[in-house]
Amino acid sequence: MNTFTRIVVPLLVSFLCTLSYGQTKKMDSVNIDSLQLKSTQEIYKNEQIEKLKKQKENVEKQEREYLKEDIERINVQLDNGEITAEKAEQLKKEAAEKRAANIADKLAIIDKQIALYERTDKAYQVGMPRSDDDQTIIRIGGDEDTSESFIYIGKREYDKPRRYDKRTVEDFVFAIGFNNALIDGQGLDDSPYKLGGSGFVELGYAWKTRLFDNTNFWRLKYGFSFQWNKFDIKDNMFLVNNNDQIELQEFALDLDKAKFRTTNLVFPVHLEFGPSKKIERDDYFRYSTRNKLKIGLGGYAGFNIGSMQKLKYKDNGERVKDKQRSGFEVSEFVYGLSGYLAWGGAALYVKYDLNPLFKDQAIDQKSISVGLRFDMD
Repeated sequence: MNTFTRIVVPLLVSFLCTLSYGQTKKMDSVNIDSLQLKSTQEIYKNEQIEKLKKQKENVEKQEREYLKEDIERINVQLDNGEITAEKAEQLKKEAAEKRAANIADKLAIIDKQIALYERTDKAYQVGMPRSDDDQTIIRIGGDEDTSESFIYIGKREYDKPRRYDKRTVEDFVFAIGFNNALIDGQGLDDSPYKLGGSGFVELGYAWKTRLFDNTNFWRLKYGFSFQWNKFDIKDNMFLVNNNDQIELQEFALDLDKAKFRTTNLVFPVHLEFGPSKKIERDDYFRYSTRNKLKIGLGGYAGFNIGSMQKLKYKDNGERVKDKQRSGFEVSEFVYGLSGYLAWGGAALYVKYDLNPLFKDQAIDQKSISVGLRFDMD
């Protein structure tokens, strides 16, 4: 055997072995990838089938809810004398047949989708267009064409169906304006609090309920609110507790600001009245007070949950901010009268505390506020 043969033959054998091993390894990799893809597709397919089965469970529940709304609407028409008892029974029967047909059609569609998934190995190609009902939505507020709840987060298909007659509506409360104190024996011009710098803010939530079946002229408005009443003290004065008597004394230095604030949690109730417009649709009706005159008279009661005096001044050239949160002997139980005159979405709003600002005082001070309120639609 010559030298060429001794060198070339071993190299050729080594190359062929390496090539064979690489092909085997590549085939093994392809087989593994194929198995992994098939397993992933199978998992996906099973997940989609389970989702469709759950949809079948929800179909009957949803249509039953719709049928309840249909029957409620028919009963209201019957009670109002719009239809006869025979007509009501006929409409109820037709509504039940319609909902039963809807259930059958929807279940048939879902069954076909399930069968399609079960027959194919290529699960990713089965994908049906995603329905709007399967989408997750976030909704705040609404109008005559939206469903019932004011705030809703979840699947569109689970959003509550519209009721034929909705007697109670709800809204956020926001009010802002001027605030001061009426003091025995003094007018507002003599108040120790600045007229322009003293103000109030109110934030809350309110419900409004129609009181009678066939008219919306009388409504009851009720809810809860946080009220912040601020007093801007003038003439370089500040509040001092002198043996449980709250007095105004002159500050030793020049005050940049002297403010006193109370925070109350109250539960207002108003009798609201005024005209409204009836909006009628095929499957519901509503009363709207938008762009109508509204008058509300009532009051509130609640609790004081905080008070604070804030002083700003300079001491030896340094700015000082002093916040005092206790010792002011404020009335713990608060109550008063309030009312509003509204047109459209805004109202002129007045509230007056019947309780004294500071309890057990020689001279009573009572908070009064005038401003705008924005929860009137």
